[in-house]
Amino acid sequence: MKRVKTALIAAVLALPLAAPARALEPIRQDAHINSVLLQGFIADAMTDNCPTLSPRRMAALHELTKLRDYALKKGYKAAEIRSFVESKTEKARGKAEAAAWLKANGAVPGKAQAYCALGEAEIAKKSLIGRLLRSSK
Repeated sequence: MKRVKTALIAAVLALPLAAPARALEPIRQDAHINSVLLQGFIADAMTDNCPTLSPRRMAALHELTKLRDYALKKGYKAAEIRSFVESKTEKARGKAEAAAWLKANGAVPGKAQAYCALGEAEIAKKSLIGRLLRSSK
């Protein structure tokens, strides 16, 4: 009987170890992370192309800190997060997605007024893009 109890206790204690670990999707596929970064790239492109818009750097830093904390809490390692954020390939992908979003919304390179109008609209909506921008109008 003692052997059965010992075996049963050992089996119960081993259950959490035997359960398969939840697979973490690659960081580049996390929808929330990509959405926040995309909005940052869009705001950045707006400030590059509109003379009356400038970045709110502290707001951007705050959003990046929140995003890092989200990623860490989700289980990504600090080195993996840093590698993703600093990757030239990922930056190029983000800028391309931002350019596509801007084009779909009427902003094309060389037309500052279109970028300004979109930026002012985002500021009025109080979207994340808008919160990353400051208008001098």
